[in-house]
Amino acid sequence: MEIIRKQHFEGERRLFECHEVRLEQVTIGDGDSAIKECSDIEAENCHFWGKYPFWHVHGFKINNCQFDAGARSALWYSDHMTMTNTRIDAPKMFREMHDLTLENVVVNDADETFWRCRDIEARNLELHEGTYPFMFSENIRIDGLKSDSKYVFQYCKNIELHHAHIVTKDSFWECENVTIYDSVLDGEYLAWHSKNVRLVNCHLAGEQLLCYADQLVLENCTFDPACDRVFEYSDVEADIRGHIENIKNPTSGHIVADSIGSVTIDKNVKQPANCVIETRG
Repeated sequence: MEIIRKQHFEGERRLFECHEVRLEQVTIGDGDSAIKECSDIEAENCHFWGKYPFWHVHGFKINNCQFDAGARSALWYSDHMTMTNTRIDAPKMFREMHDLTLENVVVNDADETFWRCRDIEARNLELHEGTYPFMFSENIRIDGLKSDSKYVFQYCKNIELHHAHIVTKDSFWECENVTIYDSVLDGEYLAWHSKNVRLVNCHLAGEQLLCYADQLVLENCTFDPACDRVFEYSDVEADIRGHIENIKNPTSGHIVADSIGSVTIDKNVKQPANCVIETRG
């Protein structure tokens, strides 16, 4: 493998179509598409400033690197990537990619990040600021996610999360096959229009959560005291620990809680309108 060490590159396509190359303490400055149409690339302790550095790259490892704000849209149309111990300050990262492994990665501008990606495995991932991370992505498994980005996980399939702390609005909309363990989900309109969502040992906060959901399951979950209008028009099986303030118009299923503040069943409830709601005896 060729090693390039302690060099600075600027301009267009400076490392175009290179293969089996290791970059050590390399800086990619102004210019577009520095590492394009490449394969078997390793980057260690590198700094990226220029736009679109990794496009159409097949097989690459990135460790202990930094992507500045100018390195927008840095990783597109690529596959078989491993990224560790890296800081990203640029938006629109990871687009149309597959087979991604990430560990100890912080994304400080998660705007339009992870769009149309599949087969993502991550550990200790942070997402900050921006909108719509993970749009249209699938086959996602993350252990240790912290996110305050808006509208996270929209139109996704096959998600498994462990130990997540998500603060957002409109998360998990129109998602399918989602399981979340031991997590905190804080925000309005959680998992609306979703199918086959399962929450296990989770704490939920926000208003109008879990509405218009099909095949919704909650196991050993708790709710913030401010939650209200929960489960409207949903098919739900829920085991709630502690108190839930208000349940409104669930369509079907079974809900049990230690205590319930109020239940709203009005003329707008949708058929079959046979959800059993009870407190634990």
